[in-house]
Amino acid sequence: MIPNQQRKRAAVIGAGPGGLAAAMLLSGQGYEVDVYEKQPAIGGRSARLELGEYKFDRGATFLMMPQLIEEMFDVVGRKLSDYVDMKELTPLYALNFGDKVFTPSRNREDTAAQIKELFPGNEENYLRYMRDEEVKFGKVMPLLRRPFGKLTDYLRKDAITALPKLDINNTVYGILSRYFTDERLRWAFTFQSKYLGMSAWDCPGTFTILSFIEHQYGLFHPVGGVNRIFQAMADVVEEYGGRIHTSTPVKQVIVRNGRAEGLLLENGERIEADHVVVNADFAHAVNHLFEPGVLKKYTPEKMKRKKYSCSTAMLYLGVDGEFDLPHHSIYFPEDYRVNVDEITKHKILSADPSLYVHNPSRLDSTLAPAGKSALYVLMPTPNLTGDIDWEAERAKVQETMLKRLEAIPELADIRGRIEECMMFTPLDWQNELDVYHGATFNMAHNLGQMMYLRPHNQFEELERVWLVGGGTHPGSGLPTIFESARISVRLIQEEDARKRTKPSSYVKTVEAGGHS
Repeated sequence: MIPNQQRKRAAVIGAGPGGLAAAMLLSGQGYEVDVYEKQPAIGGRSARLELGEYKFDRGATFLMMPQLIEEMFDVVGRKLSDYVDMKELTPLYALNFGDKVFTPSRNREDTAAQIKELFPGNEENYLRYMRDEEVKFGKVMPLLRRPFGKLTDYLRKDAITALPKLDINNTVYGILSRYFTDERLRWAFTFQSKYLGMSAWDCPGTFTILSFIEHQYGLFHPVGGVNRIFQAMADVVEEYGGRIHTSTPVKQVIVRNGRAEGLLLENGERIEADHVVVNADFAHAVNHLFEPGVLKKYTPEKMKRKKYSCSTAMLYLGVDGEFDLPHHSIYFPEDYRVNVDEITKHKILSADPSLYVHNPSRLDSTLAPAGKSALYVLMPTPNLTGDIDWEAERAKVQETMLKRLEAIPELADIRGRIEECMMFTPLDWQNELDVYHGATFNMAHNLGQMMYLRPHNQFEELERVWLVGGGTHPGSGLPTIFESARISVRLIQEEDARKRTKPSSYVKTVEAGGHS
């Protein structure tokens, strides 16, 4: 362990997934770490939510590639399994297309057989898709595990060899149309674009890897909810002497002569730090945490011109009774393309919306009292750049969602069994959690906002300020958010290593190829 007087101090703004991952990696490698979180609970927009005796994940419920999380725990000498009980989901989810229900799993043969029955003639195309995407995934992943801070990063060997496989000149829907002839099956492999808050008809073809990742590596549920991952990270931070300060909003990053020197808290306290890690919502952070003129590349006017993801309306329901529904269920509208266009292009509420229902209580008894269920219901909506009066529409949208639930046979009588209910709208995402424009999935992933063109992991205009989270490279979604933390921590340690004669153990590990 580095002596206290020689330890570098890192101040992390925001205890979301990226901030906690960065804090864990830094504290486990000898840094003195303090995390400052405005909300009373950790987890950011993916925090734990409690309503009476019911417990929910507020945000992320799809957990994929837990091996990435295990790698981060390994780096700091911990085992994820000591903190979290992980259960794999089989099937992955139930995709409901009116009279057809598709329940794929990691087993390619079983999934191909189901496709043969439901969508005859497409089973071999599915197997071809999986083979092709495996090659593509191998090319794309290295680009998501390193920074793109300068244009010459595109000239590195991994970028040059990956470029022909990235499908950047096509869309997710366009790529899937090469494989599948049935429109519903195309939707089954393109809906993952919603994880990025985008339309599959606009989302760059690179992101067909999302459905591949699910089918190849599976989906998982941590007992207690996805939020338990973040609590485990917080526990490790504190085990290494780090401190997490909840209900402690940051007013400003203190900058002098182009270099961050620490933080000014809302309570007036000044915090000195060698490094500042920003995990706040990116657009909110650049608009509120820096004095005007400090960030010339990210002015309020420029941020307004950026493209942002869609938003979500949420219902968190504590319900009397148990339901024979899969862990994840998605209910597609009759015309999914119309629904998506209404959300992303026309910015209006759909008369026939899609709906996602999360039913974790069936697998996890810790989330609701015996014989009861904690149901999480999500309806994708336009973000706040649309002309929707959410105060006026709130009750109408809730009623639409409840009627949609009642149309599901297993939930026909749900209205009379609800014991706890909370509605969360795009306006709530903005006003309560500082999510810019209520864009739940952060900045969009169009070609003009990817890799080098996405906010970098370090501000070009400021020294000692590092970025993590969905608004920076490599992007939104838990796996890429965790990668942003690993990239930024590596950059911090490499910078500090240049100032010392002996690099840190984490840098050595990266250089040896163990982690990136």
